[in-house]
Amino acid sequence: MAFLNKIVSNAHTFGRLMDVVDKAPQWRKQLLAKKNELRGGAFRDAAMGMCALVAAADGSIEPNERMRVAGLIGTEPALSNFSADELRQLFEDNCNRLVADAAFGRAHVLQQIAKVAGKSTEAEAVVQIGILIGNADGDFDQAEVAAVREACRALRVDPRQFGL
Repeated sequence: MAFLNKIVSNAHTFGRLMDVVDKAPQWRKQLLAKKNELRGGAFRDAAMGMCALVAAADGSIEPNERMRVAGLIGTEPALSNFSADELRQLFEDNCNRLVADAAFGRAHVLQQIAKVAGKSTEAEAVVQIGILIGNADGDFDQAEVAAVREACRALRVDPRQFGL
């Protein structure tokens, strides 16, 4: 019976994740609509912290993954209020911290993310960016979901609001 419960639970989780993935285009539109509200340094830092957290979700950050995420950061319209070079530099700094010392790097990145806790528009946008980055390769896996949920806790945002 436990085996059957596990299969049903996994199927339900998979279905919820597919709902999250299906909403990605809708979230991108929402981010673009809020773009003018997403100008501050705290949002920029939180968004780059989220990108690094998701990139490192599986315990490592491969060079090709870094390049892919850095490319996405530079072309994401919702982040166009900021210099692409500045965003990439912040992302790389966060990644380097995570690689050099996983525990302290994670604490730093979560601190960056928490800069927008209590600011609902910015906090929601950071979570949406995390989901978009996690799904960029077409596989929003359990480790990435867990990373976004952890960020939701730092942001004091209910992950169920995003189907997580």
